[in-house]
Amino acid sequence: MTATNETRRKVFLGLLGGAAGLAFGGGAAARVAVDEASKVFRLDGGAATYAFGVNAGGQVQTLYWGAALAASDQLPAAVLTEGNSSNEMPVSVSPYEFAGFGGGLTTEPALKVRFPDGVRDLDLRYVGHQDKGDRLILQLKDVQRAVHVALTYAMDEATGILARSAVVENRTGSWIQVDQMAAACLNLPYSDDYQLSFLSGRWAGEFTLQTRAITPGAFVLESRKGVTSHQVNPWIAISRAATGEEAGPVWFGALGWSGNWRISVEMDAMGGVHASAGYNPFDFNYRLKHGESLASPVLHAGFSNEGFGGASRIFHRYQREKILPHAPAPRLRPVLYNSWEATFFDVTEAGQLALAEKAAGIGVERFVVDDGWFGARNSDKQGLGDWVVSRKKFPNGLGPLVKRVNELGMQFGLWVEPEMVNPDSDLYRAHPDWVINFPGRQRSQARNQLVLNLARKDVCEHLLKVLDGLVASHNIAYLKWDHNRAWSEPGWPEAAPDEQQRLYVVYVDKLYQLLAELRRRHPKLEIESCASGGGRVDLGIMRLTEQVWTSDNTDPYDRLVIQDGYSHAYAPAAMMAWVTDSPNFVNKRETSLEYRFLSAMQGGLGIGANLNHWKDEDFSKARRLIGEYKLIRATVQLGNLYRLVSPRNGSPRSATLSVSQDRKQAVLFAFLHSSMMRSAQQTIQLRGLDADTVYALRAIAGAAAPGTVARASGAYWMGHGLKVILEGDFQAAAFVLQAAAHT
Repeated sequence: MTATNETRRKVFLGLLGGAAGLAFGGGAAARVAVDEASKVFRLDGGAATYAFGVNAGGQVQTLYWGAALAASDQLPAAVLTEGNSSNEMPVSVSPYEFAGFGGGLTTEPALKVRFPDGVRDLDLRYVGHQDKGDRLILQLKDVQRAVHVALTYAMDEATGILARSAVVENRTGSWIQVDQMAAACLNLPYSDDYQLSFLSGRWAGEFTLQTRAITPGAFVLESRKGVTSHQVNPWIAISRAATGEEAGPVWFGALGWSGNWRISVEMDAMGGVHASAGYNPFDFNYRLKHGESLASPVLHAGFSNEGFGGASRIFHRYQREKILPHAPAPRLRPVLYNSWEATFFDVTEAGQLALAEKAAGIGVERFVVDDGWFGARNSDKQGLGDWVVSRKKFPNGLGPLVKRVNELGMQFGLWVEPEMVNPDSDLYRAHPDWVINFPGRQRSQARNQLVLNLARKDVCEHLLKVLDGLVASHNIAYLKWDHNRAWSEPGWPEAAPDEQQRLYVVYVDKLYQLLAELRRRHPKLEIESCASGGGRVDLGIMRLTEQVWTSDNTDPYDRLVIQDGYSHAYAPAAMMAWVTDSPNFVNKRETSLEYRFLSAMQGGLGIGANLNHWKDEDFSKARRLIGEYKLIRATVQLGNLYRLVSPRNGSPRSATLSVSQDRKQAVLFAFLHSSMMRSAQQTIQLRGLDADTVYALRAIAGAAAPGTVARASGAYWMGHGLKVILEGDFQAAAFVLQAAAHT
């Protein structure tokens, strides 16, 4: 295994020390059972069972994936599925766990390679397995040539989430070229009413939930942008037509990869439904010399019989306990202030000090200076890459500002965009060869910047040195790590011609290593993943960053839809949401400060408004609501989320409920877009409470209907519900239900 792939594997499995080692978290492994006689392998965890078997020919096939089976249940041995004619080879209609491109395969291969003699046939058969306690490793090999594949299965005992990945190793004595590689193939039980849900969007409109019927043929989701992408996200859910928010089967999965990726969902000629996820084969090849290997990303997949709500709740738990830094107990997100919308590039020591004083006065816990603090950075046209404090803007360096911020009881943070460079910068003038490029070809700019080639050792060493020094010398607690453009001209001229397309993999691996090493050197440092908003949100980057920037769109109504979609795949524990100025720059929509706060209080709360323009009553209201947020923060960030009323599909109303893990506190947020025709007030049936516990109701904002009881059992709140008074346009209310007694 190459060093790059080995390092990534260790980061994913939590074997590195320091912060990276905390990324995977602890916890028991699922039950693994192997029937040696029938060659049936079974993994049980949470409320799910996953089983596969080896057929008489040595091919590995999925036998079952769904609701938990009894321990005594015996699964039949694997057998090939026969096609209905000579036009369908068995390999194309059988539920293979990891099919090579060979034997007449016409559906999506998990692995496709080419050999020096032009052969592109790969027939993988079972040769052995290893039970590692926390994971099962299945060994496959081509029937003729020494191409070995190791499939890893790690099922979480608590949630039943299955982490799957693959490693291909070349032992042929010559080179092979990997043209396509997935982490896994997921095979579903036969059904004629499957629906696919996925997240699509664009800049300022990420995480829009889409649903379509699965029909014969293939449907592809992918990123070719060098980064995860705003346009589609590497998460899918497959459900039956009757599945709803709280009932019905859902199979789901998310790929942990922050570069080019591809998910294909396919119905074969016999009606079988398969999904594969891994590297995007577009412009991809990865040549392996003898003895070298390539590791796939990790696909995290799960099953719930409790609808989309149940699926997202177990996935959120899995992310909190297994994915996020400091798992299984991720840190609470502090209330932050970011000065970008107040100053843009007009950053000065005096201006930032004034904002810091105001931010501290309303209860902010982390003060962040955004773009414009370094080099000759007076616009987005110059200075990017020169990570040296501007002495024109900070004559005494950052020291006095950091000192005052800390004296005010706040942590200090900075915005950085380490992977990018302006051509008008000292760094680019000194090292024009450091960007990804094709020699002699035009270098396309976006936002006046180019992409540094992290696959180069000298680039990574430079970035680590600069960032390490920056964090160490200024008591920096937090970095907002941005990535503001897609790739172009993806060349790596310094590499051998037959290895240049390794760039797509090596770049991301080196990014992960850079983040892991920076965290190892600074265990208290926290990092936010930002990419022009939600362009890099995935389970790969989230192992190394405490929080993600969901969208540059901070319009509070739009954010309800964006956050709803986000919550289907990712945990509120990592989701940042800001209160900014009204009218919002995206839609010019005017909303009250209270409405903006309640929209943003459903995740990690940030303030991005220009505090210099606030009135006394704004500061007073913000101070009160931030105080309220701190009382409910643990429940909102780490509790169980119930999407009671969705804002999607033009609904004028929406509501969410967050319930603490011990069910002693619940927080309800309710929103109204606009009243029409004297519409009736909304009665909301709550979920997830303890039926026998008495909960006291308290309003954070807004009001319940006259006559609403102050205390009632969980059964009452879930059955009778709570009528919330919302009238007018862009109205919101929030309530806390606190356990008072047990009936």
